[in-house]
Amino acid sequence: MTPHPASDATDVSAVLVEGPWRHRLVAAHGARFHVAELGEGPLVLLLHDFPQFWWAWRAQLVALASAGYRAVAMDLRGYGASDKPPRGYDTPTSAADVAAVVRALGERDAVVVGLGIGGRTAWALPSLHPEQVRGVVVVGAAHPLLSGHVLRDRLGRPAGFDTTRTAFWRQLPALPERSFLRGDGVERVLRERSGPGWPAAEDVARYAEAIRVPFVAHSALEYHRWIARSAVRADGRRFAAALRGGVHVPVLQVRGELDPTVSTATLEAAARFAHGPHRLEEVPGVGHYVPEEAPERLAPLLAGWLARW
Repeated sequence: MTPHPASDATDVSAVLVEGPWRHRLVAAHGARFHVAELGEGPLVLLLHDFPQFWWAWRAQLVALASAGYRAVAMDLRGYGASDKPPRGYDTPTSAADVAAVVRALGERDAVVVGLGIGGRTAWALPSLHPEQVRGVVVVGAAHPLLSGHVLRDRLGRPAGFDTTRTAFWRQLPALPERSFLRGDGVERVLRERSGPGWPAAEDVARYAEAIRVPFVAHSALEYHRWIARSAVRADGRRFAAALRGGVHVPVLQVRGELDPTVSTATLEAAARFAHGPHRLEEVPGVGHYVPEEAPERLAPLLAGWLARW
């Protein structure tokens, strides 16, 4: 992995967006992770999707802090201001990262809220690190054992076919990185997954700038490459075996009504892995990026569910 050319690179300070939150680095699982945190109370840890970073949760940081929670949005390994080592972009390592961040924050456990790739990690956490998780909220993500279900479902829908074609294209070496660094790759991903009215030009610019932080484009794509290859790898088979017992903590699944990446039927199928309290909510009129497309609707949904646990 080589650094981006100087003309393309973004300084990491670009992702340290100012606001009411506090930025800091925490050492966990052999790496340093950047977090933005706000509020006091039970810990709620927020995990972003591709091609985002912690900033995707800015509205929920404020809303959750106001509701009496310690809200923390982290940059996943390889993203934003977190470390970007050459390895560790598999879901088991991501789950270990998050569990270690919970401990590094001085907490025994957390409710983990994840969108997309972050949602996949959230699903895995109660099986791999149950002591660090008291509940999970999964936004726009299928249970990891339903990958085949997701593929069949997407191929049956025109918009889903587009997102599946994009997923296969990400397996190619170098070309996807080039698209995100010098082309319109970020904008295309955001627009093909979202509903009408989002993203605004400033959202596209923010994420396009963030992915030009050195090594981010490659690291971010490595998560998707591992998912695709895991079915035929020993570590992928071990991961699947660990998840077959399901989860025994409260689970809230959230889906934007227009999300082309995962269907309601796929989320309903995940109920068989949820052996504790389980709830599925659909947010009308929006796509995959619910925390940014409908922050004012997600906030009371999260706060109301969290208050029960």
